[in-house]
Amino acid sequence: MNARSHLRKEECPIASPTQTQQARCNNQIRARQLRVIDADGNQLGVIPKDDALRIARDQGLDLVEVAPNADPPVCRIMDYGKYKYQQQKKQQEARKRQSVIQVKEIKVRPKTDEHDYQTKLKHVRRFLENGDRVKVTVFFRGREIVHKDRGLIILQRMADDTQELAKVEQEPRAEGRTMSMYLAPVAKKK
Repeated sequence: MNARSHLRKEECPIASPTQTQQARCNNQIRARQLRVIDADGNQLGVIPKDDALRIARDQGLDLVEVAPNADPPVCRIMDYGKYKYQQQKKQQEARKRQSVIQVKEIKVRPKTDEHDYQTKLKHVRRFLENGDRVKVTVFFRGREIVHKDRGLIILQRMADDTQELAKVEQEPRAEGRTMSMYLAPVAKKK
């Protein structure tokens, strides 16, 4: 008798609702009738749960529910530990391939001089070339708030100067003592 011939309930946990739902296996399967696929991928047909568990136990494998929403649920006879390992590897690969887009912020004032503006523009260009979104914010202090048109001019100039690298994702919008707009990088042509 091999070590895997008995059913191990603790090896097939159902995750809490906050985690990703894991497959039910062995005694955790609720349905009475199951469509069963054997370890080689051949369909055994619709059979009672107890018979399917007995077949899995005889082969030293687990009965794993792969399609719980089907009618009747589809179960597969497989090595659950190996299946879980393969799923984990797929998730790691997916995480490796995804790209994280960050939002960088550049702050300017309505009285920003030309040299300072050019420095801020270089930073914006660098962020956009790296594929990050940029939030350009104009801060108004004291009586500067009455000259919102100057802030709008700076934001419009920034959008015009980065036109080949970015598109305006959100038009300039005033909130309290700030005015901001978002720039998103344009997809590069190959």
